[in-house]
Amino acid sequence: MIEFEESTGNVYADIGQKDAAEMLVKAQLATKIGEIIKTRKWTQQEASDVLGLSQPKLSKMLRGQFRGISEAKMLDCLACLGRDVQIVVGPARRSVAVGRVAVVFAARSPQHRRSPQGL
Repeated sequence: MIEFEESTGNVYADIGQKDAAEMLVKAQLATKIGEIIKTRKWTQQEASDVLGLSQPKLSKMLRGQFRGISEAKMLDCLACLGRDVQIVVGPARRSVAVGRVAVVFAARSPQHRRSPQGL
């Protein structure tokens, strides 16, 4: 009989990584950055010029080695790639349990409107 263990939904937590939630968020952000670069058919050098990262650092990030890159920098990369980034803080929880951090990608925000100045 084959034994298996059900995943928590976070591979980093499953392997006992102490900063599992942060690593999962970074992995999701790096994946989205990689998808956008691939869709635009950019080389890593072209992308690194736009993102303000060195090509080797971008390469490491896209391969899942993002320990030296902050979440804030990854959010900045998404903004440089033309994505709107919103940070939403939810209401207080009823329990004293710790809140959670999640990444949600929207096709297009219903609140997204251009200002009269086009900004």
